[in-house]
Amino acid sequence: MGVNHELLPLALDALAEARTSLATQSRRVIDTKSSDTDPVTAADRALERAIRETIAKQRPHDSFIGEEYGLTRQAQSNTRWIVDPIDGTVNYSYSIPSYAISIAAEVNGRIEVGLVFDVGHNELFQAVRGQGATCNGEPIRPSDQTELAQALCGTGFGYSAATRKLQAQVLLEVIDEIRDIRRFGAAAIDICWAGAGRIDGYFETGLKVWDYAAASLVATEAGANFITDLPGIGDDGLTIVAGPALFEALQARIAGLYRQANS
Repeated sequence: MGVNHELLPLALDALAEARTSLATQSRRVIDTKSSDTDPVTAADRALERAIRETIAKQRPHDSFIGEEYGLTRQAQSNTRWIVDPIDGTVNYSYSIPSYAISIAAEVNGRIEVGLVFDVGHNELFQAVRGQGATCNGEPIRPSDQTELAQALCGTGFGYSAATRKLQAQVLLEVIDEIRDIRRFGAAAIDICWAGAGRIDGYFETGLKVWDYAAASLVATEAGANFITDLPGIGDDGLTIVAGPALFEALQARIAGLYRQANS
């Protein structure tokens, strides 16, 4: 049995513990991070602790990186767990049902297992490297859309005013070149939805590894193309996800707009 198979049950156990913890938590904002509009709730921290503790009981030598408590590095292991306890915290704090629990297992620098649980829709996106991706056990695949003008795209916005202004400038340029834009407020869900063909493509700057680690495996195992940290975009990096038929056109246009804005 491959190492990716071995880690899946533990990832599912950790997710189950997080879901149990979530049911007892308050949506109260207790802190902020990068800006005054970047909230932390009690649930964010409680869920990350629950996930870390569940994994550490079985694999105490693995490294761990999470949005709330940062990096715990262990030299004894080649495995790192990458977790966003609540992706879409603003939505969660406002009781908007678009937020997710994201857990990824990385071995020797490659994501091998990815789970994204969309809480509001009770949907589990799951992927194991080389085995495809599913939503609640059913296989998913990306859109076969070929025309940028017909593409429904998801995006998101950062927390700093300067980042949002740049993102808005790019959006203003592209909005009349595509079908439409959707902004749901949880990057992990957006990336999984691109993998499942619910949107044709997705782009956003400023994502962190915990935002996309699990979802990127879901999307690529479903058959979508995924790229992050494109060069020449500035400090925030650029993530793009789409089906193979649309990916090159979407990447060229969005990356070109960001490079132009940063020149």
